[in-house]
Amino acid sequence: MKALIIRNTKVFFRDKSAVFFSLLSVFIIIGLYAFFLGDVWVNSLTEIRDARFLMDSWIMAGVLSVTSITTTMGAFGIMVDDRVKKISKDFYSSPVKKSSLAGGYILSSYIIGVIMSIVALVLIEIYIVMSGGQLLSLIGILKVLGLILLSTLTNTALVFFMVSFFKSLNAFSTASTIIGTLIGFLTGIYMPVGQLPDSIQVIVKVFPVSHSAALFRQIIMAPALENSFAGAPANVRADFEQLMGVVFKFGNTAVRAVESYAILIATAIVFYLLAVLSISRKKNR
Repeated sequence: MKALIIRNTKVFFRDKSAVFFSLLSVFIIIGLYAFFLGDVWVNSLTEIRDARFLMDSWIMAGVLSVTSITTTMGAFGIMVDDRVKKISKDFYSSPVKKSSLAGGYILSSYIIGVIMSIVALVLIEIYIVMSGGQLLSLIGILKVLGLILLSTLTNTALVFFMVSFFKSLNAFSTASTIIGTLIGFLTGIYMPVGQLPDSIQVIVKVFPVSHSAALFRQIIMAPALENSFAGAPANVRADFEQLMGVVFKFGNTAVRAVESYAILIATAIVFYLLAVLSISRKKNR
């Protein structure tokens, strides 16, 4: 398994186009924010102190939530490519257990997702500081790193389940394009969650990756929120957090952070089991 993990990781990072396209959605989000959306949102928040720092933190938290799912999707492309090129048959004919081979793909994708998310975190912090914001505290950084490990685990499970159905690179590429296009809406980045129609808001709030985005926002935006809403009524900050997807509400009930963490953990377990069941059925045919 260790050799396969190393091999898959090297194959991914050696293919510069694969790395680029796995981050394409992130580049699009940053580009839209830097050239269009950023100024629009900041100018609409003239009554809020340090609106630029606040909105920079908001968009960068969203970028971090997107990175782990797009990069793990790109990493699993290696598994699809091996199927198409019949390389997987060579692996299955070896004395290595099939469970170890599957584990090699899963762990390499997870490692790649974590590495790319950490790189994104470093770049995000540099961007925020260069834009006049402040670095996260050590505790804040540790919290973000822990959430990266969990959110990447959840996204690896989701992507593993989806990839288990693909038998061609065309199908995989199409799915990657669709996910890359929708992910910005489903995580409430292109448009704040509170501005979406009620029916769409429900879809966003039940989507596991959206809870990852909300948790990242709660951590990364904490310094900006404290600064921008210092002295403001509690309901003003609460309304802003609900509008921007920092906190989700179903009716009058707010989703607590511990519940969002539970959703991510449960999603990881359920989709890993579903993926294993899907693959085992195909093997039995």
